[in-house]
Amino acid sequence: MPATLRAIRGATTVDEDTPEDITGRVVALLGAIMERNDLVEDDIVSILFTATDDIVSVFPATAARTMGLGAVPLICARELAIVGSVPHCIRVMLHVTTTRARVDIHHVYLEGAQGLRDDLPD
Repeated sequence: MPATLRAIRGATTVDEDTPEDITGRVVALLGAIMERNDLVEDDIVSILFTATDDIVSVFPATAARTMGLGAVPLICARELAIVGSVPHCIRVMLHVTTTRARVDIHHVYLEGAQGLRDDLPD
């Protein structure tokens, strides 16, 4: 199969709104997504982060820069404030070039975000 553009989703939560906690969880999430999907930095076209309103201490994109993703375009946005949604949540969507079929993409949900998409295959 030739390389094509795919989107990979994921999410995590933080225990506290601190730069250290956010950085650790974002690095763990992106690392898990990259490992599960056999990605390297050159495969990543861009990354979109969203964060709930209770995350204000650091941009998730800043955390991603600590793992050397300096050439990847990153952007952050606010998650919708929906009643009953998961608090302290950071969501991510990576746009990547890959030879994997859509059904072979592994979306990754960690920490308190594990139940957000339990309909997806592991």
